[in-house]
This record gives sequence, structure tokens and C-alpha cells, in this order.
Amino acid sequence: MISRSAFRLCSRMPFAWMIAAFAALSTPALAAPTDAGKYQLVLGDCEGCHGKNLAGGVVLMTPFGKMVTPNITPDKDTGIGNYSAEDFRQAMKNGIAPRNKLLYPAMPYPSYARMSDADIAALWTYMRSVKPVRNSVNVNQLHFPFNLRFMMRGWNLLFFAPAPYANNPAKSAAWNRGAYLVSGAAHCGACHTPKNPFGADKGAALTGAALQGWFAPDLTSDKGAGLGTWSAADIVEYLQTGRNNHSLASGPMAEAVENSTSRMNGTDLKAIAVYLKNLPPSRGNGGGATGIEAQMKSGAALYDVSCAACHGRDGKGSLIFPPLAGNPTVRQVRADSIVRMVLAGGRGAATARAPTGPGMPSFAWRLSDSQAADILTYVRNNWGNRAPAVSPETVGHIRSALHSSS
Repeated sequence: MISRSAFRLCSRMPFAWMIAAFAALSTPALAAPTDAGKYQLVLGDCEGCHGKNLAGGVVLMTPFGKMVTPNITPDKDTGIGNYSAEDFRQAMKNGIAPRNKLLYPAMPYPSYARMSDADIAALWTYMRSVKPVRNSVNVNQLHFPFNLRFMMRGWNLLFFAPAPYANNPAKSAAWNRGAYLVSGAAHCGACHTPKNPFGADKGAALTGAALQGWFAPDLTSDKGAGLGTWSAADIVEYLQTGRNNHSLASGPMAEAVENSTSRMNGTDLKAIAVYLKNLPPSRGNGGGATGIEAQMKSGAALYDVSCAACHGRDGKGSLIFPPLAGNPTVRQVRADSIVRMVLAGGRGAATARAPTGPGMPSFAWRLSDSQAADILTYVRNNWGNRAPAVSPETVGHIRSALHSSS
């Protein structure tokens, strides 16, 4: 709608000027050349690892030691200000920085290799417009011998086969767009695909993997541990808001929702949902052995005291707190994520569509290893859930890891 002041201004103009003025008010401004690149930054969740100002310094705990993310602002001394467009493309798609410096796959170049050169070029255009920040980072803090970069030649030879994404003509445009995003810029497999002892992908993609004390769940259409009971709309809602009627994003996934998926456009989120819903079920994660009878009895009593007020005696949760019945995170073959949530607590994602990030307090101070194991075994094998029992030893191991990292 035209404001009164704009109308009065137009009334004093010649007719041709009035037409021009109305055209200017009704026609959207052309997108800046960097807009497409900024969106690629969102798709790649670059802020999640490199920080809001992209100056790096975020510590990533790996099985091989610490990796600290580098400064990727255009600062010439401590960032990538001396990169050329080709240098940037080589780093993104081949894992090779200037002067033949081999990158570690903590920077997910095996996924970025599937991105188109046009998308890489758009991202480079945006990166040159970012405010330079002087921040020197000691990136490589890996244990010996993993801190020797030349070893990456062998890793690349064994596990890296760069190739751009090729459309599948038998699938829809939405499916192909979803596959391109999931396997490329969004690099979902970096967390959700199982890894071998060398940190390379193994087995079926997106069937769940342990990392940094969490278990990134199965994203296939498996109806037990995967997304088989979710609709495409459920997936879109989860990625937009960090929650839906089945689950609540927490830990690293909450960060990914806040920094990346909640800022993606609706068309891309729907494409991702189409692709994930079409993945064959894993049939290998969750749905295993049930809990021990004694643990189930003890867990039921402990659950009523510690958990039912928020998650309900029926496990269906509430408007704010997620359900435990039918929750794929609960039914994974490994219980790392839910053990960690019980011991350390956590916060759900806070997004524009769902600005309140629900919090869960730590129960480490009041639950022993055996009590936590009993509750979780009960939760994983009640209300239709079915997953392996949780042992006190597993809880104790994760408790010790949390203490050592704090």
C-alpha cells in the first residue's frame, strides 16, 4: 500500500514521473550479486563451524585430536584475503589450499566436491564482500601422526573420488535438487553417515553415526530408527523450526537448524524432504534387543518422578517438550545422544518460526549411572519404542567424557 506522504509527493509530479514513481514502489529491487553467494553460505552452514563473523576459532573434537576452524574472512594476513577464485575452488572441491596445503576432511570438501562451479563461484563472490577480521588460528592440533598433513595424500587416494552431482533422469526435479543439497552443500552425510576408523564414510549413507559424544540419527525411511513415520511436511517443519510432533533438535543439530536449515527457502526444504522420504530403509539401526525386565521396572518408577511432568506418562510430550514415544532419536541403536541429554541437559533450537528454545536441565547430580540407564532403557522400550537396553557402563563412560571435556 502507498503511504500518504508518497501519494502527496506523486500528486505534485508530472504524469510520467508519477508512473515512474509507482513502478519504483511496486517493482522489487534487483538482487545484489552477493545474494546468491550468501545463500550458499547458509546452505553450507559455514557459520556453524567458522562463527558468525567467519573468523574461525571454533574447536572441533575428533577421534584424532582437536581441529580448530580457520579464519575464512578476506583478511590478507590471517584469513583467505590472498586467495584467487581458483584457489577457493580448489580448496572447496579438492581439499587443496594454496601452496598445495592439504586440508583435512573436517572441512567437508568430499561433499562440497559435488557442488556446481557456478555455486562455488557465487559463494566466492560473497566471501570477498565479508568484513575482514584479523584472527590468527592454530588450526592443526591433532595427535601425532595425524597432524602430519602429507598423510592426507593417502586418505584422498583411498577415500576421495571428487565428482560433481549428476541429475538422475528417472527422478523428479525436486528429488534431484534435494539429493544435490543433501549430498553437496548441506553435507548431511558428514554427521549422519557411519565412518570407518580413518574418518571416511562407510556403509549405507545417512543411516546414523556417532560423533563428538552424540549420535546423529538415521535419516532413511526406516520406520523404527529413521524417518519412515514422518511425512514430508514433518521434515520441513523440523528443519524450519527445530521441532515437530515427533522430535526436537538438540546439540549439534539444534545449531545446524539455527544457522542453516531454518534460513533455507521453502522450495529447498521441500526438495530435501522429497529426497529423504525416498531413501530406502536402513533396516540395520535400532529395533534390536529389548530392555531387561528389572531395568524396565526400575525405569518406570524413576521416569514417573523425573520425566513424566514434562514428557507425559504416555510419552507424548507437550506443546513445548518433545514426545519420547515414536521419537527416532530415542530408538537409535546407540544411546549416546539421549544419555548425554540426561546427564548434561541441553537446549532446543531457537528459530524465527519457533523463537523459544526449550531447555532440559542436567540430571547428572541426582541420577546414578544405574538409575539413568534404567530410565533410558524404559523409555527406549515403552509406548511402542524398541531399542537395545542401556547399560550403567555406557552411562559411566559418557559421564567421564563429559567431565574430561568440561
